Amino acid sequence: MAIPWLLFGLAYALLITAPQSSTSEDNREAYIVYMGDIPKEEVSTSSVHINMLQNVIGSNNIKPAGTLLHSYKRSFNGFAAKLTKEEAEKMAGMEGVVSMFPSQKMNLHTTKSWDFIGFPQNVKRSTMESNIIIGVFDTGIWPESKSFDDKGFGPPPTKWKGTCQVSANFTCSNKIIGAKYYKSDGFFDKGDLKSPRDSEGHGTHTASTAGGGLVNMASQLGFGLGTARGGVPSARIAVYKVCWYDGCDDADILAAFDDAISDGVDIITVSLGGDSAVDYFKDSIAIGSFHAAIKGILTSTSAGNEGPQLSTLLNFAPWSLSVAAATINRKFLTKVRLGNNKIYEGISINSFDLKNETFPLIYGGDAPNTTEGYSSSQSRYCFSNSLNKNLVKGKIVICDDFTNGSGPFLVGATGLVMKGRVVGDVVDSLPLPASFLSVDEGSKINTYMNSKRNATASIFRSNEVTDKLAPYIPSFSSRGPNPISRNILKPDLAAPGVYILAAWSPIAPISGVEGDDRIVNYNIFSGTSMACPHASATAAYIKSFHPTWSPAAIKSSLITTANPMRSNLNPESEFAYGSGLLNPIKAPFPGLIYDIEELDYVRFLCGEGYNTKLVQIITGNISIECPKGNNETIIIDLNHPSFALSTPASESFSRVFHRTVTNVGSPTSTYKANLIGPLGINITVEPSVLSFTSLGQKLSFALKIEGKLDGFLESASLLWDDGTFQVKSPIIIYVAL
Repeated sequence: MAIPWLLFGLAYALLITAPQSSTSEDNREAYIVYMGDIPKEEVSTSSVHINMLQNVIGSNNIKPAGTLLHSYKRSFNGFAAKLTKEEAEKMAGMEGVVSMFPSQKMNLHTTKSWDFIGFPQNVKRSTMESNIIIGVFDTGIWPESKSFDDKGFGPPPTKWKGTCQVSANFTCSNKIIGAKYYKSDGFFDKGDLKSPRDSEGHGTHTASTAGGGLVNMASQLGFGLGTARGGVPSARIAVYKVCWYDGCDDADILAAFDDAISDGVDIITVSLGGDSAVDYFKDSIAIGSFHAAIKGILTSTSAGNEGPQLSTLLNFAPWSLSVAAATINRKFLTKVRLGNNKIYEGISINSFDLKNETFPLIYGGDAPNTTEGYSSSQSRYCFSNSLNKNLVKGKIVICDDFTNGSGPFLVGATGLVMKGRVVGDVVDSLPLPASFLSVDEGSKINTYMNSKRNATASIFRSNEVTDKLAPYIPSFSSRGPNPISRNILKPDLAAPGVYILAAWSPIAPISGVEGDDRIVNYNIFSGTSMACPHASATAAYIKSFHPTWSPAAIKSSLITTANPMRSNLNPESEFAYGSGLLNPIKAPFPGLIYDIEELDYVRFLCGEGYNTKLVQIITGNISIECPKGNNETIIIDLNHPSFALSTPASESFSRVFHRTVTNVGSPTSTYKANLIGPLGINITVEPSVLSFTSLGQKLSFALKIEGKLDGFLESASLLWDDGTFQVKSPIIIYVAL
């Protein structure tokens, strides 16, 4: 995914370039020019943008207005335009332009999940829930789904200023109150729909997980049977379609933020991300979510699906919520029976029934598509086009690693057995009968094939069973530490993101593979994309009780009320799950909150190396001055509800973190600090008792960490307890990567 204007006197710009589907003869590409906050003076930002383009475009044959893709002017300042490399370099040096970077394409990152985290249907709800608007940035929505029935809904809240792009095949309702689509490059794949309607399924799934109504007897072809529902079923949904068959452009994501902030949404949910970590203000989601936060809107983001390696997070800005995926107590086991009646059990969601019929087995490495230049070293992994159709058709193919199944499926294979499964792996639906086995079990099948001339096998329909180890973090969920700000803990928390049943677009393949013609209205899917809307819905739930709370206050309540998770199941501990598993019941009632104001973020940006001029442009506040002092101290003193300390290996350290908490629990209360820490690390809090006499009262404390690390990381925690409320913050000390 991807992300950024000229302020009167001071301007701030971010320029992004990304290869487009169609480029002109002079090799123009899409760039984003980010210029900070909107001008305070009455000025036509569109005219300013055109004038800037006029000054850099060298060709007399190119009209500046014709190169402009988006003009961001409702919530922040900037634009996206098609420029040559030389023109982009000129633009980057203009007064008011803060940075330039490519407008790249980002990628898309339930019946049981809400019950699993202790959030039943009959939970206490605020009458304000129907006034909450969730902005969904995704692939669009399928408005006819039962999950979006608007029966019983009144008109949209009066604060709503958005619109609906009505077309021949799409209208809004009192549930889906707004919908727009964005496609700056103008290129539409044959499967794309030029409307907010969802042809991929992903956006419908995330929207219904967050705000879908109750739908009884929902299932994916019999799996996951139950009542599908979102976390805030009375909330309204505003759709911003920024993702298509070919991905999600930075330029479009920024345009959606520009609109959503001004439209009046309360929470933004973004289940997408880039390919790698980049600087905050060269990232469309970080830029958009910063301006959203300053305007009082929390952005909830998916952490990424690049795990289990460390430092693979894709969304980690301190002003947004970063959500990891956790399992729920449901898994799917799929048996493979060989011709010798030996049975091996793997994982997948297999709805196909071969009715015990056996089929010939073939190893992918023995069936390379040599006509197209593929060798056995490639076909053993069953890549698309790598298999010989004549050898594979009608057989069950053995592959040496996980694949989405498109390779065997498209050449007519009957089934697929993959090997390489490890603890924590997850497999959703594939386009043909399939099972993912461990290396050991897969090798036994290879041994059977080598010992028998006509080896055969059958693959059974999956069994849905209870996962007794849940919750834990699956292997795909991206891990910390924070790749940019090492002393800000990310992800913030974990939420259900494995085997989540939610609404689906009936024209989208349930496996995501073209040609899979199974039609479903509800689909089971996994990813941090599924975890994110659980947290977004809980944030909306909090907002319905506390309409005036800041984004940081809402985020604090989510983090400090999360349920602890077990490091023995995830040795990366807080780098896997943050503060723990989302707890929607407790989240609106945290007792204490760690609030953060705009000036706190300003200090943080100064600590990250942004100078006074740039920070003034970003915020639109020319009175701001970056403080002098140690940058590391400035960063660790951001009033974040967690503590992270990066330190060199085997060196003694001593650091002090300063925090301020606000009382939102009992008017008169006394909180005592309880510290849990490892041997060899000394953690103290001063003062260790906080006595409040009124709601809204703020008190400060200092947390000091001293010691030396012998291993890679150590975990600890701080718990403020008044007997009624328990306010828990994770602490992690680790060796800098």
